[in-house]
Amino acid sequence: METRTKCYLLAVGILTVFFSGCNPKYTIEENSDFTLIANRGGQILGYAPGSGVTLIEKSGYAFKDLNKNGTLDAYEDWRLPVDERISNLVGQMSVEQMAGLMLYSAHQSIPSGSRGFFGASTYGDKPFEESGASPSDLSDQQKRFLSEDHLRHVLITSVSSPSDAAQWNNNAQQLVESQGLGIPVNTSSDPRHRTSAKTEYNAGSGGDISMWPASLGIAASFDPELMKQFGEIASTEYRALGIVTSLSPQIDLASEPRWGRFSGTMGGDPDLATDLARAYVDGFQTSAGDHEILNGWGYHSVNAMVKHWPGGGPEEGGRDGHFGYGAYAVYPGNNLEDHLQPFTEGAFKLDGATGMASAVMPYYTISTGIDTRYGENVGNAYSKYIITDLLRDKYGYDGVVCSDWRITHDPASVSQISGMPWGVEAKSEAERHYKAIDAGIDQFGGNNDMGPVLEAYNMGIKEHGEAYMKERFELSATRLLRNIFRVGLFENPYLDPGKTTEIVGNPEYMKAGFEAQLRTVVLLKNQQQTLPLEKQLKVYIPQRHIPASTSWFGMPSPERWTDAFSKEIVSKYFVLVETPEEADVALVGIQNPDGGVGYDDSELEKGDNGYVPISLQYGPYKAEHARETSIAGGSPFEDFNNRSYKDKTTTAVNIPDMKLVLETRNQMGDKPVVVVVNVSKPMVFAEIEPAADAILIHMGVQDQALMDLISGAVEPSALLPFQMPASMKTVEEQKEDVPRDMECYVDGNGNRYDFAFGLNWNGVINDERVERYK
Repeated sequence: METRTKCYLLAVGILTVFFSGCNPKYTIEENSDFTLIANRGGQILGYAPGSGVTLIEKSGYAFKDLNKNGTLDAYEDWRLPVDERISNLVGQMSVEQMAGLMLYSAHQSIPSGSRGFFGASTYGDKPFEESGASPSDLSDQQKRFLSEDHLRHVLITSVSSPSDAAQWNNNAQQLVESQGLGIPVNTSSDPRHRTSAKTEYNAGSGGDISMWPASLGIAASFDPELMKQFGEIASTEYRALGIVTSLSPQIDLASEPRWGRFSGTMGGDPDLATDLARAYVDGFQTSAGDHEILNGWGYHSVNAMVKHWPGGGPEEGGRDGHFGYGAYAVYPGNNLEDHLQPFTEGAFKLDGATGMASAVMPYYTISTGIDTRYGENVGNAYSKYIITDLLRDKYGYDGVVCSDWRITHDPASVSQISGMPWGVEAKSEAERHYKAIDAGIDQFGGNNDMGPVLEAYNMGIKEHGEAYMKERFELSATRLLRNIFRVGLFENPYLDPGKTTEIVGNPEYMKAGFEAQLRTVVLLKNQQQTLPLEKQLKVYIPQRHIPASTSWFGMPSPERWTDAFSKEIVSKYFVLVETPEEADVALVGIQNPDGGVGYDDSELEKGDNGYVPISLQYGPYKAEHARETSIAGGSPFEDFNNRSYKDKTTTAVNIPDMKLVLETRNQMGDKPVVVVVNVSKPMVFAEIEPAADAILIHMGVQDQALMDLISGAVEPSALLPFQMPASMKTVEEQKEDVPRDMECYVDGNGNRYDFAFGLNWNGVINDERVERYK
């Protein structure tokens, strides 16, 4: 790269260079993709030569002429306060541009696929595989929604490589920089720092991104500082990928043990979840030192979109709100307060300078009976009471409120993922947009088309007049632009793909993630000091049988047999043998019971209502203690309101896991059996605990971390961030909205599997973490 000092004067659209008689306060670095301008004591600017943007000099400093009018507008002046810049920009925006800003794209992969749930993509009207396009190229559909619909918020899912993600970012930013007012793209991601069990870690290893436990796993450490460290590292990697908004953390209080999204939470205790939520957002949003621009915001900052207001945890019967059968959250314990606490006392009261989470996402659910002012039972994003009266007015939140994905789309049935407009199914798509805007929503997740937003605008004109609606749109535009300005995108949205490759998944970050994994595995049972195992013992690992199943999106998964652990990794610790007779110890890897989703279409054919229990045990379960009448119910697709499943029976899909433990116990005789359970929610241990000499649970870690613990290289220190129920009876009798209200399982050693329980080599852990939170 060439670095040289220049002084610029803009004249008749031509960039003229003067080398004498000037006092420049900036330097320029040029490469083939973009140009960087470093203002001395000011901001670094980046622009693409092909975008049509040129430089304006004032007082020796350089500024980007984003709207290409030859004048330094206030929004282009990085010296001014953010709100002053935003006011100037909003005043120049058309209604169409503001409507585009209120869109958040459907899921986009890099490169985009030619088939899938979220629609087919093309490159030059051809599938990617046939197009000859680069993985970092924009698809036809992406070009269209960025150019024609003025969309500026893009949700990225899978990427072919970090460098491809960086180059895609540059391509997208160059496109939008060339258009209109030059508003940058705000790219986002759902959580992506997952582990790969069979991937080996070593001190020099790197990867596509650092590997960390899920939030529920980090919660088992009971350490907010660990959560903050994750946020600091993850945000640095996100910014290197071009991601400036995280659709996380999920801070729903996990008060309902059957809920399908339990694993994404921070556990079942309001105080622990509050501290972890605060730490997560502080870690993601705070920039320090040279990376800070102002008030904690800067080039390492990632906007945190906390979800799901006002708490998605209390789903009746554990059924999830992605589906019509799970549309209702219920409050039999009259306990909304605990669900609000991680938001109001955590994410909205940060220790860091950014103050509060910059965005909030309401959940799909109808929060039954919560609206005490308007008396509506509608999805949270449509509830004026929940969004305006509660969130905005009572708790003073003035950040972005973005709907969950596809809430304005048409639904297909109670059991299919399509649209999720619960409570407003009878309205048109435009009417749903208008109602959500009236409720206080700023942005629509999963919507690429500005047409319905403009229709909603015109509906508002008829009811309130154009001045009112324009002011309403300007309010949302102001909030949305604030999250783009504060992270520095208006100055420099471009990335160096080479540096991205160096940053993302570097050895230091991989090491931190691996060390975090070691702190999140809970030792529940250790009879007669079975663990740790001596290295080079002979270990038998039975294969798991995975029955055929169907995913949330209706994708079938065939029956198969699989190794529970990587034999290559285990063999570095122990001697693997093929039969129980040869073994000193058996190591059994299983998953918690997969007890269904709470609905079965086939039941309708029998004249039934379709609702069935969600079980937390492996074996057949009859719901004798379920409610006779559901608390909530009602759908245009149903001619009844009672969603009770009392006295119905279900069996976990993965009952072979239970059988595997029991069979191995019989095969091993008196020799030790160590059971390792990958858990995504609570489970009833009565079926398998007596057959195990030692039990470890984890929420997603690498096999190497498990072997380090099992072999004694590391001592377990994690605690249960939720309760393990004694039976399905206590699960049915607990209240969906009340945390920690179950009778807990007591094992053969007399240990109660309650919140904050865990063992180390010396026995039950009773340290300052237990004292603080239990």
